[in-house]
Amino acid sequence: MTLAGKVAIVTGGAQGIGAAIAAGLREAGAEVVVVDLNPPAAGIRADVSSEEDVARMVEETLARHGRIDILVNNAGLYASLPMRAFAEIPLEEWRRVMDVNVASMFLTCRAVVPALREQGGGRIVNISSGTPFRGVPFLLHYVTSKGAIVAFTRALAKELGRDRILVNCVAPGFTMSEGVLAHPEVVEQLRDVSVAARTLQRDQVPEDVAGAVVFLCGPGSDFVTGQTVVIDGGQTFH
Repeated sequence: MTLAGKVAIVTGGAQGIGAAIAAGLREAGAEVVVVDLNPPAAGIRADVSSEEDVARMVEETLARHGRIDILVNNAGLYASLPMRAFAEIPLEEWRRVMDVNVASMFLTCRAVVPALREQGGGRIVNISSGTPFRGVPFLLHYVTSKGAIVAFTRALAKELGRDRILVNCVAPGFTMSEGVLAHPEVVEQLRDVSVAARTLQRDQVPEDVAGAVVFLCGPGSDFVTGQTVVIDGGQTFH
């Protein structure tokens, strides 16, 4: 129970990778607040691309639990995005992806960091993707947003190091999450090619990601910050 007494916020935590992360943090002893557009009963409903919703998320968490120790930025758009040539991506869709996948992390970090500073430190883990390291085509807005998360993590880690706030990143490969399984056309396009490219040739499941996040939130990673851990079964060596 390495995270006993800690309070964690997991955005996009109602299903898929986010739900597996939330479960892993609970198993390690943390109290977990799941934030989602469709949260479970004890969660908080919020759109993390909304400044007002994010402020309320922090207020409600502090009112319920009195502290925040961990922020896991998992919410994002992916499986619902059609794969197409970059010139065919509507500007409105590009901006929406950037808002949900990148600007949301700016908003949540900005809102949570004062609470972390007040108690002398904390952990932020941002969920990126293995796609920026492979240059995956036909999802330029998504891949660009996930590459931005890696840069965001590095710069914010430098800025918050003096506050003992550790900022790291986890980059999963193609994962058979609920969101992906709800789009059979995505599974058909990417499943077999992803498995074939891995050193460990099997499907990746949400639980494969949770262990790294729990490690980055616990005492075993006290001297780790600004790093990106790629979890894709050895498809990418980073």
